[in-house]
Amino acid sequence: MSDKRRLGVGLIGTGFMGKAHALGFTIAARVFDLPFEIDLVSVADVTAERAEAARARLGFRKATADWRELLADPAIDIIDITTPNLMHKEMALAAVAHGKHVYCEKPLAPTVDDCAEMLAAAERAGVVTQVGFNYLKNPLIFLAKEIIESGEIGEIRSFRGVHAEDFMADASIPWAWRLDPRSGGGALADIGSHMIACMRHLVGPIRSVLAETVIHIAERPVSRGATETRAVEVDDIARAFVRFDSGASGSFEANWIATGRKMQHDFEIYGSKGSIVFTQERLNEIRIYYAGDDVRSRGFRTVWAGPEHPPYGAFCVAPGHQIGFNELKAIEVNEFLDAIANGRRPTTDFREGYEVQKVLSATYQSARSNKWVDVG
Repeated sequence: MSDKRRLGVGLIGTGFMGKAHALGFTIAARVFDLPFEIDLVSVADVTAERAEAARARLGFRKATADWRELLADPAIDIIDITTPNLMHKEMALAAVAHGKHVYCEKPLAPTVDDCAEMLAAAERAGVVTQVGFNYLKNPLIFLAKEIIESGEIGEIRSFRGVHAEDFMADASIPWAWRLDPRSGGGALADIGSHMIACMRHLVGPIRSVLAETVIHIAERPVSRGATETRAVEVDDIARAFVRFDSGASGSFEANWIATGRKMQHDFEIYGSKGSIVFTQERLNEIRIYYAGDDVRSRGFRTVWAGPEHPPYGAFCVAPGHQIGFNELKAIEVNEFLDAIANGRRPTTDFREGYEVQKVLSATYQSARSNKWVDVG
């Protein structure tokens, strides 16, 4: 029997992301020497039937249709929120009030004020928080950050990024919570938040933005197969130029109607001595260029993920055999639990969620005004 302290998890929401979070805890417990014994205590969903099905499938001990039951359960130490954005604030504030640590999917909340309130409450309570920016947990993104911070590719001059998928490209997809303007926005908030987090992580704080947002599918059926439609008020595509505090500049796009794209989370970073190129659709490789290489063989080199890029080796001892999306979630969970054990901030906590939301807000403001807008 382990002498480690038990840490109980209560999961709210059992859709795609809820399953990913549950798998993250399960995988992390198998591959990392975690500071705690993980106990998947209870799962909550909108109906008892859905909650019970998820309990049996994901390995939790209990199920409920009332998420508030998780807050009152003394066996639960972490509240894991994977519900639609509009519900994050209420659930997170309630969890914090009960002294629970909080792991919440992105974006943190629909508005800057919401995020600020959540951040302040968490900091007053002294709980540890984590926001689900899991694409930053790739061992090769860790490598990219190390290369940039070491100065190997010199002064960073520009960034170009895109996060594009096609899950909303079909105009017959019905109106749903993602299209509710109260949720904070469309493609920019939903998937562009990942790219904003990436820019901040690798290049640093963003000073100002100049943006446009576009609605291409102006109405959608109220339900699948219905002839009645409802107007769409949130963006299908958002594009922005950005200026960083460091003096670098760049651009990014968020697009959820990019036909044929399943997971394009790509960036190019150009420095005075080299550059780095990455695509999430090939997440186990990164391309690096060094201007100082011999001119006869100078070019982009492809680096394959391997045990020399921690924590890849926790999953596989052989390079090039590849890890995937769920492994990134497990790395995120490992960082979160380490922060709880050692009383420190994870790199993507509520404060980072708040900072990302400030950029999102400035981007939407710029799109409305057609002017450069300062972040903050």
